[in-house]
Amino acid sequence: MAKQINQTMAFYAMTSLFFIWGFITALNDILIPFLKAEFSLSYTQAMLVQFCFFGAYFLVSPLAGRVVAKFGYRNGVFIGLSTLALGCLLFIPAASIKEYALFLAALFVLAGGITVLQVSANPYVNCLGEQKHAASRLNLAQAINSLGHTAGPLFGTYFILSATSQTAGAEQVQLPYFLIALAAITIACSFKFIELPKLDFEEQTSAQSKESIWQHKHLVLGALGIFLYVGAEVSIGGFLVNYFESPEIGGLTTGQAGHMVAYYWGGAMIGRFIGSALMRQFSPSYVLAFNAIMAVVLLIVTVFSSGKIAMWSVLAVGFFNSIMFPTIFSLAIRGLGQLTAKGSGLLCQAIVGGAVFPLIQAVVADAFSVQLSFLVPVLAYLYIVFFAISQHRVSAQKELPA
Repeated sequence: MAKQINQTMAFYAMTSLFFIWGFITALNDILIPFLKAEFSLSYTQAMLVQFCFFGAYFLVSPLAGRVVAKFGYRNGVFIGLSTLALGCLLFIPAASIKEYALFLAALFVLAGGITVLQVSANPYVNCLGEQKHAASRLNLAQAINSLGHTAGPLFGTYFILSATSQTAGAEQVQLPYFLIALAAITIACSFKFIELPKLDFEEQTSAQSKESIWQHKHLVLGALGIFLYVGAEVSIGGFLVNYFESPEIGGLTTGQAGHMVAYYWGGAMIGRFIGSALMRQFSPSYVLAFNAIMAVVLLIVTVFSSGKIAMWSVLAVGFFNSIMFPTIFSLAIRGLGQLTAKGSGLLCQAIVGGAVFPLIQAVVADAFSVQLSFLVPVLAYLYIVFFAISQHRVSAQKELPA
């Protein structure tokens, strides 16, 4: 019999999911240079890893939103983890056959499972408590996500990149992805034995059921913000290994560069813990605007400098990325009530930016250089500044006396 757990324990259970998908997402940053070398790919071809992975968000999110709305958050978690495990297991035949297209198919299935988890966990954590602390609470959960992002590159460097000099071949990815599948199956089974507490919007009547999510302007603007932010974050992470290998930037070996990627995601983890505390004192939209401006400045520095300055400035972007996804998400989804699951589906669908931006940056990298390609994500952060300011104005207007 499933056991009811309180809100604190539900929060802890859900944050384990944030760790898992952060771990797997960051592992792509290690998988990309490995497959690029294994199959002799161009930057554009290698970035099909991100295209297939994040493209799944666009295609699967509408279905995921309906699955969660119909079967509930607990069952959504079980379905998501099971699909994720299947995608990981598909790496075994893909590596045996040594076919790049099969790797891309496995990544699509894996990402489909993560999409269901995102649609389930993000809105649930956002609404699991007082609304005024939603951004802070989601940032805390996303800090655990960043812990997964930090651990993923270290795990991948040890199991995958460390073998490139030993000509281990594509089979080197089989063990790490099998271990991830085993962990996902274990956690999925544990969720079948707990019952998550019902949230207020789940108990509401269907008065809003026929209302369109497109009527909520802040949700639509937030979806574009998610699209651009994820695109920028993923683009930067996907190029770091090759960027740090270049003599004018770091001159590092592949293994050394792989370890450096952990600093990018580790900065995001630290920033989210700090941001979670700051947003209990300051307006989330102000913190968001400041961080986006800092990201623009750091990217411009890395493009027009060299050596350690260029290397550490792009790594520092991770720190200021920290609060962006959860803050944009919480600002976009606020006040949706019974439409929360559908709104979450739209926001998760917007994560497809992670498929589009890396390809755009790859085209620029192939045509010019990896360093100049870092101007592409600058455009995304400029929009986020606009979104943050616009949402602060909306909040200020609502607080004005009638």
